[in-house]
Amino acid sequence: MRTVIDELVSANRRYAAEFEPPGIDARPARRVAVVACMDARLDLHAALGLSLGDCHTIRNAGGVVTDDVIRSLTISQRALGTRAVVLIHHTGCGLLDLTEDFRHELEREVGQKPNWAVESFTDTEQDVRQSMARVRTSPFLLHTEDVRGFVFDVATGLLTEVDPAGPPAR
Repeated sequence: MRTVIDELVSANRRYAAEFEPPGIDARPARRVAVVACMDARLDLHAALGLSLGDCHTIRNAGGVVTDDVIRSLTISQRALGTRAVVLIHHTGCGLLDLTEDFRHELEREVGQKPNWAVESFTDTEQDVRQSMARVRTSPFLLHTEDVRGFVFDVATGLLTEVDPAGPPAR
């Protein structure tokens, strides 16, 4: 029985048959790192007008800035020259429906508690603010002045910038 992974490997063989090294450095040409959700509806290169070699892309569930994201950003900045960080969450994120109960359910099922937090949230914009704050306050990152956060609308493809200070007081 042919699996989806078999199909991906076949596609890679077709790709490799015509592959020509792009002749670009591992250092992103635009000196930017993009942290985003792993959601399959986000085509980041198309949405941001990026080409191969323009950026580092770091993706995880929710686009949350975790310790591992800080690790990747630190390497991106200190070893590979990035200076700007773009954070992208999106509408209709699956983490809006999860809670830390997910970890407890896993522990009951497999007999071991995950050593990671779910990092779910109920307010997408507030979580973008939290992610911006985590980047800006990390002692490991050299460049924290050009950090901006956005919410991608999966229905329209538009980005809406999130004010790090929060919504205006009423």
